Amino acid sequence: MFQLSRKHRAAIIAHAREACPNECCGLLVGSGGRTVKLYKLANAENSPLAYRLDPYEQLRIFQEMDNHGWELMAIYHSHVASPAYPSARDVELAYYPEAVYLIVSLVEPARPDVRAFRIKEGAIAEEKVVDDDELTPGV
Repeated sequence: MFQLSRKHRAAIIAHAREACPNECCGLLVGSGGRTVKLYKLANAENSPLAYRLDPYEQLRIFQEMDNHGWELMAIYHSHVASPAYPSARDVELAYYPEAVYLIVSLVEPARPDVRAFRIKEGAIAEEKVVDDDELTPGV
């Protein structure tokens, strides 16, 4: 199961809509299983069919993560015309097996679909996305 706050879910969906017709991408970082920050990155591919994190932005964020003691929680991107399921290219480029891969589909723009996956050595395993606000009473 992957915990995702309503605020971060809304930010990911908004980023996907802003980037459309191209795919968006970004990172979620945190500690102790809780996401503390979302980073919207530029899609270096600038494409409706693929994404690639900007390597300079990624390096800067990884340095900031090290400075704060954060870990990579998730890598997210959008699919503008296909379901929220990893493509063959997504699987091929899944370099961080410890991270969750979040995909938001805009196939139905009024009802974006956000799903989470672990991708390790080419194997795809879906994880349930839970609203972490629901898991923490009073938040």
